[in-house]
Amino acid sequence: MTTPNNTARTTPTTTVTAAPDSGAHAPEGAEAIRDARHRIDDLDGRIIGLVQERMAVSAVIQRERIASGGPRLNLSREMEVLAHYSDQLGRSGTALAMTLLELSRGRV
Repeated sequence: MTTPNNTARTTPTTTVTAAPDSGAHAPEGAEAIRDARHRIDDLDGRIIGLVQERMAVSAVIQRERIASGGPRLNLSREMEVLAHYSDQLGRSGTALAMTLLELSRGRV
């Protein structure tokens, strides 16, 4: 096709993937990605459940500590938790532990 000034007009080509939402270019890859995403979704659900369970256990600890006349927080224990996550997961582990501690005891 030519335009009024006799130059050829091209249309951009698009790459069709096997599953547009996966980014895969082959059906096998799309299937593997879909399966892995289902596993991640399952893991995320389990992680959320474990975080909620951790929050409930932490509430029991805080309640018992306060009822016995102790402080709401035990900073040396929190430092142990931070060190454990850092040792296992590095710098990002520390950030994750901070988030878990905040979810479990609130902001200090």
